[in-house]
Amino acid sequence: MLGNKKKYIVNGNSGIRAQQIQFADQKQEFNKRPTKIGRRSLSRSISQSSTDSYSSAASYTDSSDDETSPRDKQQKNSKGSSDFCVKNIKQAEFGRREIEIAEQEMPALMALRKRAQGEKPLAGAKIVGCTHITAQTAVLMETLGALGAQCRWAACNIYSTLNEVAAALAESGFPVFAWKGESEDDFWWCIDRCVNVEGWQPNMILDDGGDLTHWIYKKYPNMFKKIKGIVEESVTGVHRLYQLSKAGKLCVPAMNVNDSVTKQKFDNLYCCRESILDGLKRTTDMMFGGKQVVVCGYGEVGKGCCAALKAMGSIVYVTEIDPICALQACMDGFRLVKLNEVIRQVDIVITCTGNKNVVTREHLDRMKNSCIVCNMGHSNTEIDVASLRTPELTWERVRSQVDHVIWPDGKRIVLLAEGRLLNLSCSTVPTFVLSITATTQALALIELYNAPEGRYKQDVYLLPKKMDEYVASLHLPTFDAHLTELTDEQAKYLGLNKNGPFKPNYYRCLAPTPPLKTGKPG
Repeated sequence: MLGNKKKYIVNGNSGIRAQQIQFADQKQEFNKRPTKIGRRSLSRSISQSSTDSYSSAASYTDSSDDETSPRDKQQKNSKGSSDFCVKNIKQAEFGRREIEIAEQEMPALMALRKRAQGEKPLAGAKIVGCTHITAQTAVLMETLGALGAQCRWAACNIYSTLNEVAAALAESGFPVFAWKGESEDDFWWCIDRCVNVEGWQPNMILDDGGDLTHWIYKKYPNMFKKIKGIVEESVTGVHRLYQLSKAGKLCVPAMNVNDSVTKQKFDNLYCCRESILDGLKRTTDMMFGGKQVVVCGYGEVGKGCCAALKAMGSIVYVTEIDPICALQACMDGFRLVKLNEVIRQVDIVITCTGNKNVVTREHLDRMKNSCIVCNMGHSNTEIDVASLRTPELTWERVRSQVDHVIWPDGKRIVLLAEGRLLNLSCSTVPTFVLSITATTQALALIELYNAPEGRYKQDVYLLPKKMDEYVASLHLPTFDAHLTELTDEQAKYLGLNKNGPFKPNYYRCLAPTPPLKTGKPG
């Protein structure tokens, strides 16, 4: 494995080769749009859907929501534009308040907006984005707009969109196509509406999960002739890019934000350490003390989840494939097990591996009554939810994003968000931590867009360490923190520049997405 991968430096930036990509089969083609009646049946009320034996991927919305699909509505914002598709444009005022609150907790992004607004480093940039649409993302989008970019946006998750925020963005003139509770067909339709528009073609991609990049490759490959680069922030999407690069199919440079230190050490760890408890508490009202929990994966997300649950008094087990992460789990006081060894006794199963079929139908069959099953990874592939959609099992909707799946003998499990990302589907995430990731994304877009021709090849690159340190430094004033400065003698002794970078480019978090080794450029 190591022999097939390189790490190299180009103008101070590091990059890596990658492997061939395999995308999940799309069961529904875009042109197979369901009828109006079919789409409405996907968002029936709780009382109707609770009697079904099993549900579709986006079967439910809150009972108070209008059942009419946003695709069937004719909406305009106050400026007369209808180039958007959201749940209800009338919610814009509430969404604007949420965005203003988020701005207070995103100091670096606001500082970047203020410092670079006059220079307009993204003037002429046409960015198409596919991320979670939350108040924090809205601050990022409006920052990109302030820096000169035009943006079109869709959601990367059918459950994570905040409808009022999407409405506020649409009211501000951003073409946004997203709402909470999309069907699978709606999901791809929204992405297509962002990309396929007359008189507008993207030249930058900001992706979270790789679905947008995949859709353009699949439907509009000629667009890559004008696209300058891709910025990707998730484990799933980064793996896809590495595989494309390995196969020689990556047409443009791509920036791997996921493995930047500011993403791994802060967003993945601290964000999940707080949001795992929020998501579980909101959906189940359970007490954590004394509960037995198994966390599948001890990367940064798994570390955050385990630390939070341990602090609440839970008995935490860990499963791992990587011996280094496994040793960390042991030395942090967690018992390392195979899932089969504890599946009958645990009260909660949490996946956070970025893999597929971590929890299979065999595991689900063996779980104890009322076991809670949820996913903290980006993709919905970790739990084999499809195996539960069989006639002998009954699905019962308890509340929004909470299903009881009932076996013929009466045993039931509690499935959260139908196996999709728990924190953004069922609760919220800490704004301050997302400021770190969003600022990193913005800087990566600026770097790729303004890079002279030839600086970046058709490959996947890691952010230079200087950029990571700059993002971190922008957040320190919030804590009234004061950095110690090296003396000239100390800097000479360490062989460092007094102003950084203070870590070499190969410094990463433990167990980065690709195995790395040093080497010369391509």
